Amino acid sequence: MNQLERRETILQSLNDHGQVLVKDMAVTLNTSEVTLRADLKALEQEGKLKRFFGGAQSIKHLPLSQVDSEVQIDRRYEINSKSKHKIAEAAAAMIAPSDTIILDSGSTTHLVAEQLGVRGGNTIITNNLAACVSLMEAENTTLVVIGGTYRNKTKSLHGFRAEQCLDGVQADILVVGADGLDPDKGITTFNEGYAITGVMAKCVKKSDCCCRLN
Repeated sequence: MNQLERRETILQSLNDHGQVLVKDMAVTLNTSEVTLRADLKALEQEGKLKRFFGGAQSIKHLPLSQVDSEVQIDRRYEINSKSKHKIAEAAAAMIAPSDTIILDSGSTTHLVAEQLGVRGGNTIITNNLAACVSLMEAENTTLVVIGGTYRNKTKSLHGFRAEQCLDGVQADILVVGADGLDPDKGITTFNEGYAITGVMAKCVKKSDCCCRLN
């Protein structure tokens, strides 16, 4: 069995069972545990699984708070998909048709954009390129794109230029994807290392957060 076949088998087993153990999988694939660990490491770097001591777990079966922030955005749409759609519907319902909205990057915030695009009536300011694509043909919607440095894994724009674009901007609501609530720190998000989210927060009168709590 070659490398490609091994890794396809590993992913299929993860899809069927949720997790694999190095010892068992090495026997199944008739390969060494060293080779199996190398396969798991490579697949983790591709965002297809999450390793733990002695094995690996499917990304789809992980709580969202444990998913690597660097997982490709396309993969993140698969995680808790039904919950994300429900959250997006609820978030969109909280937004008045006349509101000016700042929309942050993320898979759930993109789904909110889709909901708003169908309804129309809003001005939407965003660095979320997936959301931009969804809103390009939306009727009665004003789309303002925040420029900056493109980040492929999140399909969004960040950096100093992006932050400058927000200078002087005023909006009614900020929609930002979050992964949990901490009693001391408040909202926690994978993007908290991105300074642009903080800049966005200073531009709004109130903040409504699109969250999936684990």
